[in-house]
Amino acid sequence: MRVAVLASGNGTNFEVIAERYQQHALSGELALLFCNHPDAPVMQRAARFGIPAVSFTVKECGGKEAYEARLLQVLQDYQIDFIALAGYLRVVGPTILAAYPNRIVNLHPALLPAYPGLHSIERAFEAGDAQTGVTVHYIDAGLDSGPIIAQAPVPILPTDDLATLEARVHEKEHQLYPAVLKDVLTQLENEEEK
Repeated sequence: MRVAVLASGNGTNFEVIAERYQQHALSGELALLFCNHPDAPVMQRAARFGIPAVSFTVKECGGKEAYEARLLQVLQDYQIDFIALAGYLRVVGPTILAAYPNRIVNLHPALLPAYPGLHSIERAFEAGDAQTGVTVHYIDAGLDSGPIIAQAPVPILPTDDLATLEARVHEKEHQLYPAVLKDVLTQLENEEEK
């Protein structure tokens, strides 16, 4: 199983996944990081781990369709079997979805179906909710609407401000995502061996 991580920003979840691969705690091989922002800090994280990284923008491809076609070519060039989204701030389009059915998972900082899309932690905090959390789910054509694999709640404390809540949500992400990836990848590997 050759795994690609798609990310857009800082890359803390990518780093946690890369560390698990270094410890041989996840099945397969972390073969590629793709980032749609060439200057994002996640690119430096990939370099530190010695993981191949590719980056280009929708704009430089001339539009979404050309971008997806180019991304699919990169995934095929690296012989990718499975995709983990880690802070990838784009909707995955039909070209990639069709090529990787039930082989793309996403990490979302809310208890879906609540707060799909951007600024989920902020929206839960501003709504005065008692809790928020983290969801790992398969990707489909909708916005954060694919089948849920696992969720973990994070209480919103009376003493929280947005920064402390975000820190606790990220901490929960760093626990839940590698554990779920381990289960999903092991299950896929077992199915392929049959």
